[in-house]
Amino acid sequence: MTPRDAADENNNRWSDLDRPPLGGAGLRRALVKDGGHGGLFRDVEVVQRTGSTNSDLVARFLAGDADEGAVLVAEEQTSGRGRLDRRWTAPARSGLFFSVLLKPAGVPVARWGWLPLLTGVAVATGLSRVAGVDLALKWPNDLLVTVGGEERKAGGILAERAGEDAVVVGVGINVTLRADELPVPQAGSLALAGAVTTDRDPLLRAVLRSLEDWYGRWRAAGGDPAGSGLQETYAAGCATLGRTVRAELPGDRSLVGEAVAIDGDGRLVIATKEGVQEPVGAGDIVHLRPA
Repeated sequence: MTPRDAADENNNRWSDLDRPPLGGAGLRRALVKDGGHGGLFRDVEVVQRTGSTNSDLVARFLAGDADEGAVLVAEEQTSGRGRLDRRWTAPARSGLFFSVLLKPAGVPVARWGWLPLLTGVAVATGLSRVAGVDLALKWPNDLLVTVGGEERKAGGILAERAGEDAVVVGVGINVTLRADELPVPQAGSLALAGAVTTDRDPLLRAVLRSLEDWYGRWRAAGGDPAGSGLQETYAAGCATLGRTVRAELPGDRSLVGEAVAIDGDGRLVIATKEGVQEPVGAGDIVHLRPA
């Protein structure tokens, strides 16, 4: 990179004054305790642009270049992914796009499926506290806000295994996305939902501190969702429960019924009109409007 290139990139970072860049050094000072030995986080790195923070962090771990508590934040993702390989795109510095490496030693692998739900609780809790916006959770990993009286998706979570003993949890949150920038009409952002602040620095700090807290509680309970309070808290904030839903399941099968519970494995329990309660562990959930 030539000096001119560097100057141009720096100018581009400040080209939208409503979207100032994140400060990696300040985030590290705030979140990495005692040189990485006093809390969850070992390092917080901010990069200007990458394909996917999840893919990058998985690759780093497999190469031996990252360990538990590594956080990778991107100002812009060009190949961000959601569930079912859906693309996640947004303008540079318009949101929070980051991944965290977790190694839940001592927690049975069977309970690792709670990690995306745990992350949802942590994100919703942290953002609600600082942004002053009520966020709801759509099972299993969507974050919803209310814009103009309508539910809109403002964020999502994707968890991926990394080797045998680690999980990378990726989060994407629309913060300052404007109405004319929405990728689909059903999308939303914190700004459109009336957030009291859209300063991404305190928002990210709040989310990561909330994640550290919930992850610590869950691990201390051996991954027990009831004993850690996670199951109850998730259910309390889940907009899917009590709704009529359609679950698009693997094998081109669908299931329609009322979402009645989150079971001990983190599955959504759907009660059909035939009186059968079926737990769903994977699938696409559609909230249906009342007849």
